[in-house]
Amino acid sequence: MPNSTQQQQTNINKDLGANQSGAQTTDAGTIIQASGAELKQDSTNMALLNWLGCLFFGFIPPLVIMLMKKEDAYVQTQAKEALNWSITFLVVYVVLWVVAMILGFILTFIFAPLAMIPMLALVLFGFSHLVFCVMGAIKCSSGQDFRVPFNIRLIK
Repeated sequence: MPNSTQQQQTNINKDLGANQSGAQTTDAGTIIQASGAELKQDSTNMALLNWLGCLFFGFIPPLVIMLMKKEDAYVQTQAKEALNWSITFLVVYVVLWVVAMILGFILTFIFAPLAMIPMLALVLFGFSHLVFCVMGAIKCSSGQDFRVPFNIRLIK
């Protein structure tokens, strides 16, 4: 006849067995199943903060995260992707701004409302930064890899 301690241990083992079909909880945090690999919740949170930081502060948060989290492969890949996107965005935005100023100046003499077209291109490209950073944050919150479609990958 089992005593009450053995009965409680049996109930705990049954509960743990039922929990393994869903998200597994450990002392380090919840583990997320993503594309065959297991990711800790901390990794997905850092990747999420990486993309949100990229949205508001440019290349600085991805650079800091990439230098601090060298042991976490998932965070490293997302930080490199965000850093590459920040560099791409900055370079293209500066070039687009110079072109917009020159074209805007020239088009002002031809027909003044046409000068707004280059400025519209600047606004649309800025909107693409918002869209890609939000898409990266959403993908990373679920533990999936995100790659920006047109990105100059300087850091590999």
